Amino acid sequence: MTSMNRTVLTYIIGSLIVAALIFGARQILNPTHVYTRTITSDVIQGILVGIGLAFVTLLIIGNAYVTKVNGWTTMFGCGESGTDILRRAACNVIFLGPINAPQEAMYWTTSKDGAGRALNGQHDYIMRFPSGGLPPNNAFWSLTMGDAKSRFVANPINRYSVGDRSGLVPNADGSVDIYLQNTAPAGHESNWLPAPSGNFILWLRAYLPGQTILDGEYKVPPVVEAQ
Repeated sequence: MTSMNRTVLTYIIGSLIVAALIFGARQILNPTHVYTRTITSDVIQGILVGIGLAFVTLLIIGNAYVTKVNGWTTMFGCGESGTDILRRAACNVIFLGPINAPQEAMYWTTSKDGAGRALNGQHDYIMRFPSGGLPPNNAFWSLTMGDAKSRFVANPINRYSVGDRSGLVPNADGSVDIYLQNTAPAGHESNWLPAPSGNFILWLRAYLPGQTILDGEYKVPPVVEAQ
């Protein structure tokens, strides 16, 4: 109930601020004009202002629910029952994707590398999971490739995702490299996730995630441009 009270209070205060700003701007821009008001115009104006305020409030305050690490974005609490309506709205607007209780599945997404640059198939990338650093889970995990419109990427080996059932070959030190690029990496085809020639996005999923994920302690490694 506390979360809902905060949300309602935010909208009330925000509405008053926006109304004051609109009235002040009108008086400053045209101080001598006498505005004619009707019930209809007030209702329409109130609806339009309310819609705009709701969306702006969601984008600003909703980002407080977003967790960003190493270029990856996730949100905790999506799919959980409760009265936090702002979190639910943020999950649907800011973090587009499947909605599950976190104990069932957790998702991360990125369209940028660890340096903040847009992922693009004109470059080659490596995502390195350190030894023992694969996503902890009690079911399975997967890394899925999509183009800029979240569509699967046609490729010569018909591979659209990799995961714990893909036969990934670890390095000598136990780490696992996933190669994200448009052309096959020589000698590392088993760990290749084909990318389009243009921009692309990635989704990482962990089903029945481990406790370190649920506690927010697990850090997804960054996508690094190959040198």
